[in-house]
Amino acid sequence: MAEIFLQSILIGYSGAMMPGSLLTYTLDQSLKHGFKAGLLISSGHILLEFLLVILILFGFGQYLSAAPAQMVIGVLGGILLLFLGGGMIRDSSTGKLTINLQTNPQEKGGNMLMGSAIICATNPYFSLWWAVVGLGLIMKAYNIFGFIGVVLFYGGHIIADFSWYLFISWLVGKTRAFISLKVYKVLIISLGVCLLGFGVGFIINAFRLMKTVA
Repeated sequence: MAEIFLQSILIGYSGAMMPGSLLTYTLDQSLKHGFKAGLLISSGHILLEFLLVILILFGFGQYLSAAPAQMVIGVLGGILLLFLGGGMIRDSSTGKLTINLQTNPQEKGGNMLMGSAIICATNPYFSLWWAVVGLGLIMKAYNIFGFIGVVLFYGGHIIADFSWYLFISWLVGKTRAFISLKVYKVLIISLGVCLLGFGVGFIINAFRLMKTVA
């Protein structure tokens, strides 16, 4: 159980920390609204993910737990994790990773809860991640521990989301700055290495399952 919980936290951090539309939105709103921004934005993000977990578990779980589906999910999820992890390491090592704190102070705060959910829902990488990687992790947790495993996975995932975005909003709101770019790059490289390891594990498990079926 601890393995699934810790794995979901690490993978959750790897997604939350990467520069993208949601991180930019969080930085922008945190400059205007402080800690409140991180709380509302992460809540909207997490509510959308909760809906996806429910749909995956109760809508498709009985079909996706079959061995052929598990093999496909494992291979595709492993490949995507290798791609994402390699991209994180490459971007950090080549200097492509940047942090943008530019903002428009005249813009209204709006509904940050709904805004974060819309930003995630319209992000193709978010949908792809949950369709492949998230699905694989959920089914792994469900096949081993049942509903408790899914709760552990989701609990670890939302801990990563909440802690990261709340930390960002507090830091930016208080200091009007972000963490050192050098420290940020080290974090991204470390998480990229973790994703590579998880990706290899996904693929190995898929091939082991393939051998048992054959």
